[in-house]
Amino acid sequence: MLQSAATGTGAPTPSRKARRARTRGGKAIAAQIHQTLVILVFAAAAGIIGSMLGLGGGVIIVPVLTLIFHLPLRDAIGASIVSVIATSSGAAVAYVRDGLSNLRVGMFLEIATTTGAIAGAYLAGVLPTAVLYTVFGLMLAYSAIALLQNRHVELPQLAASHPLAARLKLASTYHDAVLGRDVHYEVANPYGGLGMMGAAGLMSGLLGIGSGLFKVLAMDVFMKLPLKVSTATSNFMIGVTAAASAGVYFARGDIQPTLAVPVALGVLAGALLGTRWMVKFRNRTLRYVFVPILLATAFEMVLRGA
Repeated sequence: MLQSAATGTGAPTPSRKARRARTRGGKAIAAQIHQTLVILVFAAAAGIIGSMLGLGGGVIIVPVLTLIFHLPLRDAIGASIVSVIATSSGAAVAYVRDGLSNLRVGMFLEIATTTGAIAGAYLAGVLPTAVLYTVFGLMLAYSAIALLQNRHVELPQLAASHPLAARLKLASTYHDAVLGRDVHYEVANPYGGLGMMGAAGLMSGLLGIGSGLFKVLAMDVFMKLPLKVSTATSNFMIGVTAAASAGVYFARGDIQPTLAVPVALGVLAGALLGTRWMVKFRNRTLRYVFVPILLATAFEMVLRGA
């Protein structure tokens, strides 16, 4: 009674324990908001780089979530799959509208990538990931060397397409804003591209990263497409590949909505910005940006497999 009269409210004074609980609750909420904002910033950066280079953002998202935020690898891979779909959604529309994405090439190669993605999603946790990291890392390192050998090439010079590519009418034309003219290109080695795309799909389903790298390499190194076309077509394809395996991850509970939502929003915003920047660069410039990321990813994957 005396305590109630002293406060003048008729209610008991909150205990010290209750005040501490509220303080801890407030700090936890503030920490969660801060983490979400930081994830949004990193996701936006991943979207910019992913949309410009056809990578999907998983190369950045997975290391950030596991190394900086110490989240479980499965949750990081689930968020990475969502980021890939978001990048594709933001970039593919712009690239298709501008004529940079080769839809015929994309749909032809999706035969291998979708099959590989579904197989990889079901085999995740069964195959020894250490060996896979090493093998894929060495493949990326080899591809980086091939790209470096062509670092001064602005546009590939092919007299004619491969017979299968000619039969499927895969050759096309796009307008290059930097060169100020329409660029016609032919398509080489579709079988080599299919094989590399199978590896890309398997990588996406198994590890949630690297799929975009392999897609760009398949089109640039094997099929001799201009790098802008390779990255734009990769952005169109990565969403289809990721969607093929996303259902499996969602069914297993590996996609956490509280993590996937900020990642998707940040990546989508970054992808919309990246598409505006990409058309202003030369193919050679994009290759100079692409090779260091490729080498860093290869080095990281070999280390994980060691």
